[in-house]
Amino acid sequence: MKNVYVQASAYFPPFPSKTKNTNLWLLKFFLFFYFRTYFLKTFSRGVFLILFRIGIYLCNNKQIIDKTKMIMISLKRIFCTCCLLLSVWAVFAQGPSEWKALEKPLNFYLANDLGRNGYYDQKPIAELMGQMAENVDIEAVVAAGDVHHFEGVRSVNDPLWMTNYELVYSHPELMIPWYPILGNHEYRGNTQAVLDYSQVSARWEMPARYYTKVLENDDITVRLVMIDTAPLLDKYRKDTEKYPDACKQDMDKQLAWLDSVLTSAKEDWVLVVGHHPIYADTDKNDSERLDMEKRVDSILRKHNNVNMYLCGHIHNFQHIRKAGSKIDYVVNTSASLSRKVKAVEGTVFCSGETGFSLISADKKELCLYMINKEGKVLHTVRQTR
Repeated sequence: MKNVYVQASAYFPPFPSKTKNTNLWLLKFFLFFYFRTYFLKTFSRGVFLILFRIGIYLCNNKQIIDKTKMIMISLKRIFCTCCLLLSVWAVFAQGPSEWKALEKPLNFYLANDLGRNGYYDQKPIAELMGQMAENVDIEAVVAAGDVHHFEGVRSVNDPLWMTNYELVYSHPELMIPWYPILGNHEYRGNTQAVLDYSQVSARWEMPARYYTKVLENDDITVRLVMIDTAPLLDKYRKDTEKYPDACKQDMDKQLAWLDSVLTSAKEDWVLVVGHHPIYADTDKNDSERLDMEKRVDSILRKHNNVNMYLCGHIHNFQHIRKAGSKIDYVVNTSASLSRKVKAVEGTVFCSGETGFSLISADKKELCLYMINKEGKVLHTVRQTR
């Protein structure tokens, strides 16, 4: 030990014989022998000398020691927080195996309020829809309005068809039938062009402003009743400058058609799809929901075969049940940009996250999974037989 000290003293200044802080002196002493024993063999002697002299200087500067301690405590907290977040993500993150577990014989997407030229969450959600479709057999995409925001489109050649739709939903697994309806923003533009785009795109299937479609697989049948809601609301019919096509539509004819379709529907499950909600928390004009309740819900409640009413427009997730009705009223969130939401009378669940919904059906159960932009199921709307 004496030889070691003598050898070391040739390179380092001697320790002071007296110090006001014995612990500080012991720290210096420990640091010297620790570094000399374990690191001098592997690091160059010159680098070690520099580091050791810096250490001695820091030990003699109480202010620096205190700041160093604070930094180390902060780093420790940050490290622990990161570890906790990673642990939570590992527990709650959902991926291909969890998505596969949601699959039933018949599966399709519900998406709406899309068109933001790929910005905000639109492109990531579109990619997520494609990735999920790699693991779940998706039959179609039901697009519940406002595929194009703001002023709709001017023609079938409008560039917005590329920036809002074709280039965003470009995943190979999304090259499947899309069944759209018109939203209020489409009514600001050329509504006929939205229908005519069916002649341009092989996957865009919109035969009329309102129509019905039966999805079937493995003897499981789901009837989609696609309605055109903007012309059913006085707000849009009266504003002929902003929504010129709304007042031109025959409201009574559509409502009579809706009643007749529901009367004859014999499928396993019946879903009515419109853009505007019947019940919801929203800052939109109350007249919208009152008109929908009076004109649409009154027909839906006449028929015991309607399982769910699906819509968008509000840009958040909402699941509402009303007394005296077996229908689940579902507001699907925006697949690009969402809004805050709060519970109202009848609210079962609500969330202000962006995302889309996966609907899965077999003979005994119909499930609508509300999925956020991370691919996590936030809530399940379930009907059973």
